[in-house]
Amino acid sequence: MIHPVRRGGCALLVTAALAIGGQLAAVPAASAGEPHPLPAGTEFYLPAPAHDAVRQIAELTSAGDKAAAALIRAEVQTPQAVWFTGGTPRQVEQQARQVAQQAAGKKTVATMVIYDVPGRDCSQYSSGGAGSDAAYRAWVDGFAAGLAKDQRVIVIVEPDGLANLPSDCPAAYPGQDVAALTAGRIADIRYAGTAIRRADPRALVYLDAGNSAWHNVGDIADRLEQAGVTDVQGFSLNVSNYQYTPNSEQYGNWISECIAYTSTVSPGDFGNCGNQYWSGGPANNWTGVALDPNGQWSDTATDPALNTAGINSRYASILGGTTPTAHFVIDTSRNGRGPWAPTASYPDPQTWCNPPGRGLGARPQASPQPTAFPLLDAHLWVKTPGQSDGQCNRGVAGSTVDPEWGGITDPAAGAWFDQQALELARLAVPPLS
Repeated sequence: MIHPVRRGGCALLVTAALAIGGQLAAVPAASAGEPHPLPAGTEFYLPAPAHDAVRQIAELTSAGDKAAAALIRAEVQTPQAVWFTGGTPRQVEQQARQVAQQAAGKKTVATMVIYDVPGRDCSQYSSGGAGSDAAYRAWVDGFAAGLAKDQRVIVIVEPDGLANLPSDCPAAYPGQDVAALTAGRIADIRYAGTAIRRADPRALVYLDAGNSAWHNVGDIADRLEQAGVTDVQGFSLNVSNYQYTPNSEQYGNWISECIAYTSTVSPGDFGNCGNQYWSGGPANNWTGVALDPNGQWSDTATDPALNTAGINSRYASILGGTTPTAHFVIDTSRNGRGPWAPTASYPDPQTWCNPPGRGLGARPQASPQPTAFPLLDAHLWVKTPGQSDGQCNRGVAGSTVDPEWGGITDPAAGAWFDQQALELARLAVPPLS
């Protein structure tokens, strides 16, 4: 079964310069960083709704709550991604071919997510994946074989796969060679990007880069470069997370600028890439602070903890005439009200896991900021809104219930969550029409 699952977790800085081996022969980079891959007005693919979403609509209608039923209907009738999370190479080939053919028949662009890398999610709520690097690569080959040769599709590669490397959570891999697992993870993701572009050169491949409240710019840029981001269209941000869109737009621009700086101007100098944890730069006389993820960032914000002018001026000074080329997309499916700031005290609030009081975000749109952020290819609904992030317990040892949802046991990762689905729709920003 294809379904999206939860994304999140904590990470430590990974050491640089991990070995990468066993790659496919390089694909010519003609389509990597393509300037205008998704024209304004691009129509995105709409998959069939989850069975439980249809059930919830029927139940609400039967109970006389037609307004709530209409909200869920609008939620599931918004274009969103299709996730590929397992099965045999033959099965994933058939699934990919079916989605690609349906999208082509409707003259739409499908967003497809591959999520089967070995040891995914650091043994948390969405653990699993292929049993070995070889098995994963065979599975990727199956997926790639299902794509049409010259069809425009979007493929997001392994949410959190680079942001949550085995070296970030070594306790999840007891008795194993974590350094080898980490090198294998990066090599697998690089292989996936190459295999997909080889099968369909018009596919827009984005390696996932976590979110703006996680790794600093230089760290995630380092990981992306090791995984071959300069040979694909770019990277994805905020998948299954809740960070504000303006923050992701700035963060994505900085990552692309850092990649340009460290691959062209000063190779390997990731430490000089401005980042969200210190905002100093020429524009503010190098008086920086950490940016606050609970507000919206901009160059004109009066609060120093939200002002990005220093970081942007810093990149302008170090890039000179070098132009960034790595593009990015942002998951806006659930970020209409930004991240959750808990009011209760928990051992681990798990702010990424079914947070209350959140709302659907901006509807999918190609080239949403062509002037301010020309490298931003699209806002997309990558996570399927309404599907649970996992059985959150806010870090309470031995507990299986979620105090933020009335003490219930949340549905498993990927299962439909009626209460959250309706709340997301009711609190959507902008409102659902």
